[in-house]
Amino acid sequence: MNDAGALTDTTTTDGIDLSAVAGRVDAGGSLADFIWFRTGGPAEYLVRPRDVDDLAAMLASLDADVPVLPVGVGSNLIVRDGGVPGVVVRLPKAMATVGIKDGQVRAGAAAMGITVASAARDAGIAGLEFLRGIPGTVGGAVRMNAGAYGRDVGDILIEATLVLRDGSVETWDAARLGYTYRHSAVPVGAIVVEAVFAGTPGDPTTIGAEMDRIAAEREASQPLRSRTGGSTFKNPEGHKAWALIDAAGCRGLRRGDAQVSEKHCNFLLNLGNATAADIEALGEEVRDRVKAHSGVTLDWEIQRVGVEK
Repeated sequence: MNDAGALTDTTTTDGIDLSAVAGRVDAGGSLADFIWFRTGGPAEYLVRPRDVDDLAAMLASLDADVPVLPVGVGSNLIVRDGGVPGVVVRLPKAMATVGIKDGQVRAGAAAMGITVASAARDAGIAGLEFLRGIPGTVGGAVRMNAGAYGRDVGDILIEATLVLRDGSVETWDAARLGYTYRHSAVPVGAIVVEAVFAGTPGDPTTIGAEMDRIAAEREASQPLRSRTGGSTFKNPEGHKAWALIDAAGCRGLRRGDAQVSEKHCNFLLNLGNATAADIEALGEEVRDRVKAHSGVTLDWEIQRVGVEK
């Protein structure tokens, strides 16, 4: 039975039967309500499973050709205006717990980076401070090998637990995840549900001071209070994406209500009424201008999902 407030029409003829999900199921669930850009189309089905067992059972029950997309807080995401076919999974707060054992940090995939960094600080575990500068969840960070301030998740990850697309639950060590820059071997449709991180013994005061420094630097250099999607493009080998964008004359460039941030030009902004198409088209224009100016091709870091309207 679905949680109170969930829609009850959860059985369709297209291979999506969610009637047995114990958590919440919303047909046509809004994604623009919570993703950072605050724009884009709905999910065909937005599912918030009750726990890992509920998630695994749901994935096992779905036809193999039904697309499944995990979404955290949507901090690095463009959802196209036509919406997202299939099932979008958003993990519940119950899967956001963080604990310390034997000098290691065990975090549910719905936990925010700042929560993990704070727990490590309080336990006197250094090396996770950079997570303070990653505005997303553990699940997304593990999947994309998120990084900031010279460190990546691959530097600290011991293992991650995944629910695979067929509903099986596996624990993968860091080597199996095959980390490269902003990429991992997490399979399409698989969902990270927990991660274990390692650090080194440290002084909580010193760790806290480094976290404060990171927070202040982000506040000074990034448009944190705007509708944005975080870093838009990956840094090409030997370059900084923002510098290439600036040199190509794109700082402040607009398309409708989509704008290249004047504060940090590797950030795109929704000034109010930008569509997802406006934002993505502006990003492609930036890529074209950078290519013409410097010969460097920028690769998207922001994930773009769904169908055009």
